[in-house]
Amino acid sequence: MSQGALAHIKVLDLSRVLAGPWCTQILADLGADVIKVERPGVGDDTRHWGPPFLKDAQGNDTDEASYFSCTNRNKRSITLDLANPKAQALLRQLALQSDVLVENFKVGGLKAYGLDYESLKALNPRLIYCSITGFGQTGPYSQRAGYDLMIQATSGMMSITGRADDVPGGGPQRVGVALTDLFTGVYASTAVLAAIEVRHQTGAGQHIDMALLDVGMAILANQGTGFLNTGKVPQRQGNSHPSLAPYQDFVTADGSMLLAIGNDGQFARFSEAAGQPQWARDPRFASNTLRVQHRLALVQEIEAVTAKRSTGEWIKLLEDRAVPCGAINNLDQAFSDEQVQARKLVLQQKRGHHEPGGVEVISTIASPLRLSENPPVLRYAPPALGEHTDEVLAELGLDAQQMATLRREGVV
Repeated sequence: MSQGALAHIKVLDLSRVLAGPWCTQILADLGADVIKVERPGVGDDTRHWGPPFLKDAQGNDTDEASYFSCTNRNKRSITLDLANPKAQALLRQLALQSDVLVENFKVGGLKAYGLDYESLKALNPRLIYCSITGFGQTGPYSQRAGYDLMIQATSGMMSITGRADDVPGGGPQRVGVALTDLFTGVYASTAVLAAIEVRHQTGAGQHIDMALLDVGMAILANQGTGFLNTGKVPQRQGNSHPSLAPYQDFVTADGSMLLAIGNDGQFARFSEAAGQPQWARDPRFASNTLRVQHRLALVQEIEAVTAKRSTGEWIKLLEDRAVPCGAINNLDQAFSDEQVQARKLVLQQKRGHHEPGGVEVISTIASPLRLSENPPVLRYAPPALGEHTDEVLAELGLDAQQMATLRREGVV
């Protein structure tokens, strides 16, 4: 089996919750050796963010939240009390052996421990040090804590998500997952890989300053650029698209379906299949721009037709005509989908070590990165707290007696 594209890279992960761990899981899936540093007895905050909780072999809830599992696969967990000078010394030893360090402490939070970028750079000039914060290392908000929900609100993302104020259920909404955290993790992993590439040429590492706010603004994408170039503030409009029509959900005989028409050819094929070829010739609907301008009339005419067939019938009718449409699945339906199953998107891993009555098998969602020669590799299930502490300390040269002393002193 391939070692993974990043098998030669060691990552020291001092991050917790989602953005940082998402970044390091991407690197870990690609083969990097990721050592996750957690607080003794407590661990990453998300170990306790439940329900839902992981289940034991008998199907009973444990005290481990499933949240942690989504973002900590393929990592080795060790425990270190970073407030303890002996733990700080151990971390410096690990940093000397590492290529990358990822942390999401508050700005300046690690400087008191001598674990900030400048301190570790002096020890290991090749170290790539990625800091992830809510608002960045500079600016008037740099000292503020920042969670995804706050950034979705601050960036304007919530203002364009949800139904309009004048319809039932209207009002700003957050996206159903922590979108800004996840995108920050993806951007951070991209920045790390870029810094590794630069290091091949210069031999030097560098500091990466990742901010959730910066990412939240960046992923406004077409909505943000539209505002900047027109001055017009976008409004919430439910599932419809500001620049495309028809591109939304439609009522069917047994529920609803999603229709996502992106060009005039698709609209003509849809009109023909729906038994309404005149739609494609209607002066109001002849181009996408005209369809957007006459969206209300178009939607009313389409819904009068879509309500006469079931969702399944519409999908069968349209998929052979290359008209994008589909069911609006819940998660049970999504994971049962034949394409999802064919792509092997569900992983089950056995934990290498677990307490009696603890979690033995953990399910996660596979990496979407498909490299033909160096595909993602599976090595470790999301670890138990401190599962690999002895293993990693042994790699630093510590013996069993020294480890026992560190435990007795509360260092690990």
